[in-house]
Amino acid sequence: MVGVVLSQVSNARPGAPIPIDQTDSTAALALVVSGGHTHLYLAQPLNGSWRYSLIGRTLDDAAGEAYDKVAKLLGLGYPGGPWIDALARFGDPKAVPFTFAQIKTKAHLGGKAPRTKGATTAPIAALDPHFLFSFSGIKTAVLRYVELHGLREEAAARVPRMLAAGKPPKTREEALELCPQGTLDLIASFQHAVVGDLLRKTFAAAEAVDAERILVTGGVAANHELRERFTVESARRGLRVAFPTLALSTDNAAMIAAAAWPRFVAGEFAGAELSAEPGMVLGRA
Repeated sequence: MVGVVLSQVSNARPGAPIPIDQTDSTAALALVVSGGHTHLYLAQPLNGSWRYSLIGRTLDDAAGEAYDKVAKLLGLGYPGGPWIDALARFGDPKAVPFTFAQIKTKAHLGGKAPRTKGATTAPIAALDPHFLFSFSGIKTAVLRYVELHGLREEAAARVPRMLAAGKPPKTREEALELCPQGTLDLIASFQHAVVGDLLRKTFAAAEAVDAERILVTGGVAANHELRERFTVESARRGLRVAFPTLALSTDNAAMIAAAAWPRFVAGEFAGAELSAEPGMVLGRA
């Protein structure tokens, strides 16, 4: 059922109630974090179904997009998430002090989202700046670190080793065959900072809206450090947290099927005029 709930958060029609787990009527805060999304939604029970309200979002790159770009910069494989997740466990997460500045909305935007790949689908005027994300800055910080420490040639030389390896390493020895310790430390520091930002803002938002549980979905929900830190923080705060299974964290086909099933059961079918709407926004009528 958790996989169904999470899939519906990503694919539901804006403002529409959806029959999901009727045995749990507590409000939930959902973090949708992937290559295209970093959004926070409040899921509230309503007449046996649920409605979603947008609480926070990214202003530029999504978290998963930042993972992919940093991985490409470092000569890792694609998609970047699994490689960075696997390599980060062998590095020092405090070696490079990445930080996230407080986000301030830009007056000239008039409350509208910037025209970037990850932020074209919803206005931001009504959102609390404390629950807005931005990952373009840390991507640039990694780029500057690579250039300052002369790591570009090393990254270029790493590509054939990654292709030969075929899959992320499982031991420190395998990791060191692909990357020197300094690069492993950089990777670990990047991931630690990104997960930390996701954690702080998600739990701050959950407290602000009195959500009793956290739902985490999207491709980045498969990240081991994210799962571990969210689980620990939830226990510390006395909140429940749920993730989809690893096998379903990146399966778009399963998410679409799970979102469509309750509508099929209810006899709600789209007309022949239905077409794709990439700009459709969840939680906004």
